[in-house]
Amino acid sequence: RVTAIVTHPPANDRVKVWIALPMKNWNGRFQGTGGGGLSGGSAGSVSGPVALGFAAGATDAGHEGGSGAFALNANGRLNWQEIRDFAYLGIHDMTVVGKALTQAFYGKPPRYSYFVGTSNGGRQALMEAQRYPEDYDGIVSRCPAINTQYIAASSLWPQLVMLEAKHLVPKAKLDAVTAAVIAACDGDDGVVDGVIDDPLHCTWDPKAFVGTKVGEDIFTEADADIVRKIWDGPRDHDGKSMWSGVPRGADLFGLATTGGTPLAAKPFGPSFDVLRYMLVQNANWDWTTLTRAELELLHNQSVEMLGAVWGTDDADLTRFRDHGGKVLLFHGLADQLLPPQGTIAYFERVQRATGGAARTAEFARLFLVPGVNHGFSGAGPSPVGLLPALMSWVEGGKAPDRLLAESRDKEGKLTRSRPLFPYPQFAKYSGKGSTDEAANFVATSPNR
Repeated sequence: RVTAIVTHPPANDRVKVWIALPMKNWNGRFQGTGGGGLSGGSAGSVSGPVALGFAAGATDAGHEGGSGAFALNANGRLNWQEIRDFAYLGIHDMTVVGKALTQAFYGKPPRYSYFVGTSNGGRQALMEAQRYPEDYDGIVSRCPAINTQYIAASSLWPQLVMLEAKHLVPKAKLDAVTAAVIAACDGDDGVVDGVIDDPLHCTWDPKAFVGTKVGEDIFTEADADIVRKIWDGPRDHDGKSMWSGVPRGADLFGLATTGGTPLAAKPFGPSFDVLRYMLVQNANWDWTTLTRAELELLHNQSVEMLGAVWGTDDADLTRFRDHGGKVLLFHGLADQLLPPQGTIAYFERVQRATGGAARTAEFARLFLVPGVNHGFSGAGPSPVGLLPALMSWVEGGKAPDRLLAESRDKEGKLTRSRPLFPYPQFAKYSGKGSTDEAANFVATSPNR
């Protein structure tokens, strides 16, 4: 295990890098790992890759922990060097140091380099492809926190609409209306399995749930209006969409968190930190006074300030493609924190920027996973075998036309499997055999 400190003179920053090198059975490869939320990563994340024979790296990306306080100095001014370290420099530093140490230790460079990340790690993965396309040969990016400049203020929208209406919706009601929309749209794909396969085309309205008893309470029209606005997503003063809403079937409590007695609103931590430390630049900002007009201004400020540095949504991946790089993108369709619509829109822009769908499929593929949330758990099966599939593509030239998702019980017994197909294809039941077996589903193109 090696710990290195990287600096960028004349700045007094400190990017901590952890590199782990197998003493035996090195597989000739390097694997980078990422973080989550506002954490760059942790030393412990190298253990899994090392156990598989990889030399592996991780970094704190310039600050310890997951708070956004690193962005603001004692004088109330932005630490732009630390923001850059977290946005893109830190993960590149880790990669450069990791490859150099790997070559020094084994006497030869890694034959292949891979990066696997989820959430902020998924964003870090795509940032590497965008800014440093020669760093990695293959990338797995799961539910990537790209489009940061749009997400930051938008994540506060569910809280704002509750404050604006002076009506906080408790978790029991949010859970109940989520169960109701799943029940209403579950069978649209021909299989009733507790999962909405295509939530972006589910149109069920919560007015159908008004009057339903939830515990000792009644679901009201006021509750329905809040839910409707959360699903719809943030709107500006002209009624235009600023960003995507939470998809139907995802856990509404993720961004519409409330708690305590009396009931109080609780904003999503990472996004709240971006707002108070980087945009408002006041650690003690009283967000409960926020108006819709002020949220729109913060949204526009975020787009202007953070887009080029931290947005990670540059669709031109031609340099990564021309280097021979391959990328597998995944997003759960029940993601309660980062709407999958953002990743879909990004991928479609990549297709336009790199020669069209067929040309893009030669190096980049998106797989949407029904029924799983931001942590890739939920009623739907979760994808398996991602890194082996990527390695087969990079090293053997075999592009993944079909991947597998599985659900297992507490004892590890397989309870359901489903195939995953590259976007825009999706899995459709063949009409024969068990709906819990992947073999009984075929690839179908959407009717749109």
